[in-house]
Amino acid sequence: MKTIILSVALSLLALQAQAQRIITAEQAVSDALQNNVRMTNADNDLEAARQAKKQAFTKYFPTASASGVGFMADKGLLEMSLGPGTEMSMLKNGVMGGVSAQMPLFTGGRILNANRLADVGVETSRLQRRMSHDEVVLTAETYFWQAVMLKEKLKTVAAVERQLDKFAKDADAAVAAGVTDRNDLLQVNLRKNETRSNRITLENALLTAKRLLAQYTGHAGDSIDVSADMSGGLPPSPLQLYTDPSAALPQTAEYAMMKQNVKANRLKYKMAVGQNLPTVAIGGGYMWDNLMDKSHPFWIGFATVSIPLSGWWGGSHEMKKQRLAIRNAENTLRDNSQLMMINMENKWNDMNDAYRKIGIAMESIAQAEENLRLHDDYYRAGTATMSDLLEAQTLYQNSRSAYVEANAEYQIKKREYLQAVGQ
Repeated sequence: MKTIILSVALSLLALQAQAQRIITAEQAVSDALQNNVRMTNADNDLEAARQAKKQAFTKYFPTASASGVGFMADKGLLEMSLGPGTEMSMLKNGVMGGVSAQMPLFTGGRILNANRLADVGVETSRLQRRMSHDEVVLTAETYFWQAVMLKEKLKTVAAVERQLDKFAKDADAAVAAGVTDRNDLLQVNLRKNETRSNRITLENALLTAKRLLAQYTGHAGDSIDVSADMSGGLPPSPLQLYTDPSAALPQTAEYAMMKQNVKANRLKYKMAVGQNLPTVAIGGGYMWDNLMDKSHPFWIGFATVSIPLSGWWGGSHEMKKQRLAIRNAENTLRDNSQLMMINMENKWNDMNDAYRKIGIAMESIAQAEENLRLHDDYYRAGTATMSDLLEAQTLYQNSRSAYVEANAEYQIKKREYLQAVGQ
């Protein structure tokens, strides 16, 4: 029965492993860009801005309208006396209607500037989508490398467990031979229990990391696994990635957004000026009425001029407010541009620090491996204690963990730097 249960369990694990999709960092990013809700919302916002631009364009064309009215009164709306005892009453009931169209000739530039402002809205939404793209890429890579780091740490734990099994056999043999007491074996067993506890913590953390990555990339919770090369090599030098901050600044979406904000405020000022300028329009239409029991169709043309006389008082304050908004936008552009260049340098330093940590970790691994080998030989020769051997094993485990942490950190810092310089 135990054999059958074990066979079924192994079969289920094999099926689950086959169902999981192994993804790389590039595939994680690609899936996130395709499936993440943030990109879907960004696409919708961009399309909404395009529709707003099309709506603004319709203001260039004439506006047409149709109207109709009918009335009935208890007496004529027009009464007049023709002489003693003679009165005339008209318009007791009637029907009127028509179709008219009106074309604006001059609106103080409001229609033109509204269309330009709509263009700014489209460009702003496009830049927002680009920023959402960068955020999705960075988040997907962060989740991916967190999962890789935890998976590599589990591999290190597995190697440590094999080492501890070997230490336990050596200690047991030494106890049986009377070379040492059972304290060595107890120390190894305690370390094995500690390692088992660490394995449980890492397995739970890895499961959570993979579920977060799956959710962010649009997959089922347990349907993916991660794959990355962490065989111990040093990645290519990041020196070739350096970009001068002043040259990189115009390439960033954040800088372009601030430029669009300045442009939008200037257009709003022009529109505020246009609100206080005369409006000229021409129009015409076909009208029809039946007010005196007789059909009366006719054509009509007209021109209108509207001058906001009292509006200048409030309008002057609106224009002053918009001038201040322009100054604020320009000040924000200038100040944030300096901060962005400082941030580029900081991201560059962070990336290089992470890269140097990989080299240091690689040296530590080589030294820890040699130290562990020597203490293993010394223990076998009886010149080192089990405590010394376990301490050497701990140093080895820590050096391996430091390497995978540094490697994962470098990959994330590299992405942050590339995005900071607009790449």
